[in-house]
Amino acid sequence: MFFCCGDGAFGLVLAGFPLTGNQSRPTIRPMTHIHHTSILLLCLFCMRAAAQDKVIRLYDGSAPGSERWKQTEQENRTNLWNTRVVFNVVDPTIGVFQADPAKANGTAVVICPGGAFFALSIDSEGNEVARWLAAKGVTGFVLKYRLVECKTDDPTREVTTRGPLDEVVTPVVKLAMADGNAAIGYVRKHAAEFGVNPDRIGIIGFSAGGTVAASVAFNYTAQTRPDFVAPIYLAYSWTIKSGGVPSDAPPAFIVAASDDPLGLAPQSVALYRDWIAAGKQAELHVFAKGGHGFGMRKQGLPSDHWIERFADWLDMQGFLKK
Repeated sequence: MFFCCGDGAFGLVLAGFPLTGNQSRPTIRPMTHIHHTSILLLCLFCMRAAAQDKVIRLYDGSAPGSERWKQTEQENRTNLWNTRVVFNVVDPTIGVFQADPAKANGTAVVICPGGAFFALSIDSEGNEVARWLAAKGVTGFVLKYRLVECKTDDPTREVTTRGPLDEVVTPVVKLAMADGNAAIGYVRKHAAEFGVNPDRIGIIGFSAGGTVAASVAFNYTAQTRPDFVAPIYLAYSWTIKSGGVPSDAPPAFIVAASDDPLGLAPQSVALYRDWIAAGKQAELHVFAKGGHGFGMRKQGLPSDHWIERFADWLDMQGFLKK
């Protein structure tokens, strides 16, 4: 029979074992129209679940502040992080993962993958997060924000050989934050088109993407204010904190692991303390184990379930209710 894989590919399976001399050949029955239609619908469902609906450019023309950049966006699938990464992003975009209209609750979230501002872990910290949340009725927008220019075809190795990163990363954080703000502004402006509530648009980010999310939560306009923010094992020291915690700062959901080899857990605690000291809502989860960059990876640890805790928090805030 035919089957459909996660990437929409078709395959053919014959049940049974190789024939011997005394065995008759299996009867091959032609598929009926009903069978064909059912299989086609199943495969279309598989492809729908695996693919984003569309990709939207955030700016008309060159992105402000990087008009002279000449690098070309690329992907790498064989690297130290053992995952697909995108690098040399010049033209920021959002990939749309629309929630099923039957489940959609009106909430949207901009998702910022991490990668030290050298790359984007586009699957584990991007597309897979969007698919999981879409199943909960939340429409996801995976953000490709601007990054440090890579000189090689392997950003994961390059980031480990560049020495101290502050000097090269700092000017890019401001551009990435602008992309985060632009993403929220775009979704809010086009909320009706996406079937979302303009007052239920949040932002989540991982590692460097967490820095982007937190920077947006410190610096926004009425049009780009996130209604909730979720920095996951962020680099808080790189976050742009101009003006301190805003008076109307959104509620925050924060996650880290104590055994983060980059030593970033205390930075998540520092963000939590700043939010609480300002009298703002915040929830902090620090897992004993999980390392750094766990995203949607399964390690057989309690940290595997961080996204379920995120859903619990969203539900408590009323964002999973229609």
